Parts: sequence; C-alpha cells; structure tokens
Amino acid sequence: MNLRNRPLATCTTGRAYEAQLAVVDDLSNNCVVKTATHRGVDLKTRDLVARTILESGPSTAVALAKRLKLTPAGIRRHLDSLISDGILEEREPHIRSARLRGRPSKVFVLSDRGRENFEHSYDDLAVAALRYLESQGGEHLINGFARYRAEEMQRKAETKLGESARTSFESRATSLSKFLSKEGYAASTHSHAAGIELCQHHCPIAHVAAVYPQLCEEETKALSAVLGTHVQRLATIAHGDGVCTTFIPTKLKKTANAKRKG
Repeated sequence: MNLRNRPLATCTTGRAYEAQLAVVDDLSNNCVVKTATHRGVDLKTRDLVARTILESGPSTAVALAKRLKLTPAGIRRHLDSLISDGILEEREPHIRSARLRGRPSKVFVLSDRGRENFEHSYDDLAVAALRYLESQGGEHLINGFARYRAEEMQRKAETKLGESARTSFESRATSLSKFLSKEGYAASTHSHAAGIELCQHHCPIAHVAAVYPQLCEEETKALSAVLGTHVQRLATIAHGDGVCTTFIPTKLKKTANAKRKG
C-alpha cells in the first residue's frame, strides 16, 4: 500500500476510533501517534533515498542500502514505493563488464516526474517565453540567448575558480565540479586513465533544454573554455540519459604540454 494513502491507524475503526481522537491527553500512548510517527520517518527516509539517487546518479539497491545504512528489505520497500509513485525508474546498467558473471544488478534513476520535485525553475514559463521570442525574431535570438547564458556561467565559474587556475588540471576540474554543485547541478568528477568524467546528476533546466538543445551545446563550450581544453559531452539528462556526462581528455593535454616543454 502507498504510504501516502495509508490511514493513520488501522487497529481501531468507527466510533472507537473517533473516541480515541477526542481523548487528547491519551494520544501520546495510542497507535494513532505511533503510526503517524512511523509514517513520518518513512517519508523522510523515502525522500532521502530519492535525493541520494539525484546526487549520486544511477544506483543499485545494494549501493543505496550500504550508503544509507538500511537493510535490503528496507531499501527495497522504499524503492518499490518510489517506483509505484512514478518518482523512480528501474533500468539496465549503462556499462557492463565482461568479467562479471551472471546478470548485472539493475540501477534506479529519477524519472522526469521525480526530477520535477527538485526543480526550482519555471520550466513551462521559460519554454513559452523562448517560443515567443523565436516566433517573433527567429532562431538566431534563441542561439544568442543560449550563448549569453553560457558566457555568464563561464564568467561566474572563472571568478569562483580563481587561484585554482594555477593548480593541477585535475584540481581545476574538481573546483569546477564544486561550482556546478552550488549552481544546482549536483556534480562530481571521476578520474580515468585517459581523462576525467564530469558528471552532473541534476539539471535545473533539463525540460527547457529538451526543447532547445542549444542551451546544452553552449554550456559545453563554456565548460571547455573554463577548463582550457577540448571536452566532449557523452550524455545529457535533457536527451533522456540519467546523468549529464562530459569527458575531459587529460592524456592529450599532458602530451601537448610535454611537447611544448621539449
């Protein structure tokens, strides 16, 4: 049963139930308060599960249980409830390893409805405004707006990063990730042999960018300018992927630096 629809108490009904509610002094000792308290804890845990997936990206039930210190049965109950309410979706893992035997564990991601719970933008109004702008002046105005927004992001990022420009390339990428997180993108970085993956687990403008991909394209250019190297967008939330993923090839940069020193 959906926790949101469950009655506060199921052990008493009819007049007996109404009588219990009337006795205010005894409420702290009856099942109404106890069940309501349990319901409140469940809802908080449920929201925590959803936020963890928002910040960490696609996650398995095992990983979530370990991170939130929940039992397998407990995490499964919350996941089933979130899926039932349309907040989460269950998918096959994006990357499979040939070394792993058996069927890989499925991952849980936020649905479009789930992301809307964390949105702070007036998406419908923004889309309507851009459509009006396009109808009145043409697509070049949309392109100009996307470019302006990206340049503003670049300016703010470069101001925030400041001294990190003199540190290692990896440190600069980490600083950029922290900046993006403060801007609402829930970003993180993951180092690989050939480079770094910049993952944005949330996009405040995902629904708008789904209509106007120019926003994503100009944002990618801004990230490249901030980092001072070519970057490649591998996936975007606006396109239906679970995470916006940008690959930063550090190997090429190190090779180029070595040649310049030589």
